[in-house]
Amino acid sequence: MTAHLNEILALLMFAVACAVLLTGFPVAFALGGTALLFALVADLFGHFDLRLLGGLPSRYFGVMLNEVLVAVPLFVFMGVMLERTRIAEQLLETMGLLMGRLRGGLGVSVTIVGALLAASTGIIGATVVTMGLLSLPTMLRAGYDKGLACGTICAAGTLGQIIPPSIALVILGDVLQGANQQAQLALGNFAPEPVSVVDLFAGAILPGLVLVLFYVLWILLVGYLRPRMAPPLHIDATAGEGSLPLRVLTALLPPGLLVLAVLGSILFGVATPTESAAFGGVGAVLLALARRRLDLATLQEVMRGTTRITAMVFTILLGASIFSLVFRGLGGDRIVEDALLAMPGGSFGAMLVVMGLMFFLGFFLDFVEIVFVVVPIVGPVLLQMGLDPVWLGVMIAMNLQTSFLTPPFGFALFYLRGVAPEEVTTLDIYRGVVPFVLIQLAGLAVVGAFPGLVTWLPGVLFG
Repeated sequence: MTAHLNEILALLMFAVACAVLLTGFPVAFALGGTALLFALVADLFGHFDLRLLGGLPSRYFGVMLNEVLVAVPLFVFMGVMLERTRIAEQLLETMGLLMGRLRGGLGVSVTIVGALLAASTGIIGATVVTMGLLSLPTMLRAGYDKGLACGTICAAGTLGQIIPPSIALVILGDVLQGANQQAQLALGNFAPEPVSVVDLFAGAILPGLVLVLFYVLWILLVGYLRPRMAPPLHIDATAGEGSLPLRVLTALLPPGLLVLAVLGSILFGVATPTESAAFGGVGAVLLALARRRLDLATLQEVMRGTTRITAMVFTILLGASIFSLVFRGLGGDRIVEDALLAMPGGSFGAMLVVMGLMFFLGFFLDFVEIVFVVVPIVGPVLLQMGLDPVWLGVMIAMNLQTSFLTPPFGFALFYLRGVAPEEVTTLDIYRGVVPFVLIQLAGLAVVGAFPGLVTWLPGVLFG
């Protein structure tokens, strides 16, 4: 009877936490406060031991000593700094000149620039807002369908979730490392192979490029079948013709070299993700200085933005730690394990259920919340069933990327709605993003069906 009541309390706590989050209450305090409330109530009736909360200080101390997580504020700093150097504006202008004469060429340019910004910044909100401000008016003036323009910008802006160096992959890598260690110890393996952020970075490259390819093919197909939805640009052939190669070189070379230096140093073992993130931050500062866009006011703004985003991430982590501890203390982890093991289809059936749950939660919750709350609970069970941790991590990242686009609560949709002109309605944004959600799900299915897309490159690089 006691075990049964504990299970009810664990499930009720999860439901109440989701309900509180939907009210807009700060995430970290919603998770931590709900967990503490249920811990106190359960303790009053003898169903929870408050001494379990004594493990929180060591958990927090471990977070502060975690060198991998130091990469988070450094990558955030790099992204915010690059946002202020107007890289996107120059890239869009140049790519528009290169490809604008094609049907759908401007949409393809926006997608490619989104992929480059994803690899440069990794901050989805900043990328969607920047692309919305710069490219949406241009696409509308060119005669693009409102829905197609909005969908292209939202989809391209969310590539920072999967294309490394991604903050989401850094956080996910740290959580998966703990889940994998827990799973291997449960299987009797006391010397498990570590799962690192570097593995996830390498594994995510090909799936990210596959998504970019799918987006480009869809836009070109729309331009071919329905030219009025994605017409070619009428560009003056004499305007800047002689200087175009130089403009392309100037626009693409600096961010391209920075991305190659940061990502290459990680993948080839020259530097750790944290060291490479620090190098990327320095590179972003030098790039801003070279463009004469760095002054004291800009630096203060960048530091404030970095501090705000980093504080949000780590405060959520601390609140989620309380939630996970109380959830386990009430036996919630056993409920999840029993449910997944009982699923028909074995590991495939369990994986399908978890992907569906994360997709559903993505309607309401941010990826940070889902990674910190859900992955530590379901990750060990799935990994005990023999799933590859790197493949699992990339699948989760792609799934949560899809949640940024899904109406009605996709965060990318809200970001774009905030900067879109008045003639663009919320329905236009929802209508335009639906094909890209389907493309995302198709990409997720392809990666699920062909795990080699994830595991091949890490195997080549690291053996």
